[in-house]
Amino acid sequence: MAANQGDDARPVAVVTGAASGIGRATAVGYATDGVDVVIGTFPGDPHDPGETLRQVKAAGGTGLVVEVDVRDSARVDELATRAQDEFGRIDYVVANAGVLRRAPLADLTDAAWDDMLSVDLTGVLRTFRSCSAVLGEGAAMVAVSSIAGGVYGWEDHAHYAAAKAGVLGLCRSLAVELAPRGVRVNAVIPGLIETPQSSDPVNSLGPEGLDRAGADIPWGRVGRPEEVADVIRFLTSPAARYVTGQAIVVDGGLTVKMRA
Repeated sequence: MAANQGDDARPVAVVTGAASGIGRATAVGYATDGVDVVIGTFPGDPHDPGETLRQVKAAGGTGLVVEVDVRDSARVDELATRAQDEFGRIDYVVANAGVLRRAPLADLTDAAWDDMLSVDLTGVLRTFRSCSAVLGEGAAMVAVSSIAGGVYGWEDHAHYAAAKAGVLGLCRSLAVELAPRGVRVNAVIPGLIETPQSSDPVNSLGPEGLDRAGADIPWGRVGRPEEVADVIRFLTSPAARYVTGQAIVVDGGLTVKMRA
């Protein structure tokens, strides 16, 4: 059965990278909206998808944890199939799975480049491709980009920035392609958000770096996962029914602040 938001069944959202951070906040937010959630999680993720499921249930929702490696097309196809088998439909797709690795250009091997793009860019394609087959009119998909690549450059992270920039082009093109089917495609561009990924002092800013950066943000602090999740849920909701092919920056004003 193709998804159709016009009937009385509960909507269903597929969220990848949902064991922590923005993905977890999105899954829990959907549950509060009365949306059933497929919690996509990487088997090697150190964070507990069971905690996401517990929070989804506490919010009054129904969830299903599915292990998926977005580098593997067959596994992503299985994710879409499990969602369809369990709930009979997919209405919203959030491609959030991603990795972040520091690598100066001199150390950026072909293997490191390929692996980053396979997760952070091609993983979005695989997720959208697999789930879109069962989307009906009124459905929506959102990919998570980053201000690194989506707006700014970031030293020692060229592969990450390239992938996140590519996400925007992918979303714009799919928005045009899928519009005749009534399916919308958008992206969010998070700024500095306090997540396990950004709190990694080796590959990202770490807690102290986030604190320093927060002082330079017009809003006076770094963002919270829920503040990105709220925008994602808006973009998939009927309230955004005429919004497609867009990239919404969620950064507390960081990217519009004039530098002295």
